[in-house]
Amino acid sequence: MDSIINLQKKIVPELTDLLVQRYQILRQVSHEAPIGRRALAARLGLSERVLRAQVDFLKKSGLLDFSSSGMSVTDEGADILKELADYVRKLQDISFLESTLSDTLKIGKVVILPGDSDQEDVVKREIGRTAAHILSKLLSDGNKHIVAVSGGTTMAAMAANVSGSQPNTVVVPARGGLGDNVELQANTIATVLAQKLGASYRQLYVPDCVSEDILNSILKEDIGVRAVVDIIKQADILVHGVGRASVMARHRRLGSEVIAKLEADGAVGEAFGQYCALDGRQVYMTNNAGLMLQDLQHIGTIIGIAGGKSKAAAILSVIRASRQDILITDEAAAHEILKMAKEQ
Repeated sequence: MDSIINLQKKIVPELTDLLVQRYQILRQVSHEAPIGRRALAARLGLSERVLRAQVDFLKKSGLLDFSSSGMSVTDEGADILKELADYVRKLQDISFLESTLSDTLKIGKVVILPGDSDQEDVVKREIGRTAAHILSKLLSDGNKHIVAVSGGTTMAAMAANVSGSQPNTVVVPARGGLGDNVELQANTIATVLAQKLGASYRQLYVPDCVSEDILNSILKEDIGVRAVVDIIKQADILVHGVGRASVMARHRRLGSEVIAKLEADGAVGEAFGQYCALDGRQVYMTNNAGLMLQDLQHIGTIIGIAGGKSKAAAILSVIRASRQDILITDEAAAHEILKMAKEQ
């Protein structure tokens, strides 16, 4: 297949762009069906005239179905979409990019999805879907597992795409947290993931960013909370997102003095309430029950998921600050990470 792809690129390079464009259309419709032409054109950044020509072709080919409510992918289109995924990855040299990033970051496995999560929400959902598939494979060995998960939009996409039957698995939040955006918090994602897997779950009701004295008091006096923390510390699989330091500091409503200190110390990434500089230094840590970066050395498999060019520095900082076994990201973030690593 590689030789055919190389010939195609040399002799008819315009077909590569056309194939990728039609693949992106099918992928977007698959995630958002039913969807109208105008909305689809806006999602993909195409003019309605260009989009109309492509969707008409896909309809005539039996891959798209039109109705009064919008477009949807036919069964044949869904099958073609699955088959095209690997072909498109090879067309865009994604496999080479994966191996290059793996070697550069010294990570055992890197999976890269085409596109940029900052520009296309569908890419973020694809990252979540891929993470769900990898997690399902890890859980299929028949052993008992404790899975810890963090919060965030990409993590929510992962939980939404998981399926299976894992009654021996326990799902726990990687850390506590109460407040806004409950649907994106680790407790909620742990619950959704457990329900999708037919697994059991535990929740950790400890407010985010409490003082050290209050946290120690909660852990000392609340047997239930302490028991959940003990289970979290025994997790053998961790799936977590990565946040931009500035965004997460505002989200957690850290004081202006703390935010100024983060900026002065060069914090660019955040995971588990710990803020990291680009060189991997941990420059600030919030108080919270659950996992911390130093706990990761005791976990069997660690999966980091995050995408978008804007998160490249954050991803690189967290990887340098901690051990990661699998990274699932997108093409835009991968190229930017390699650029940063080369510049340094």
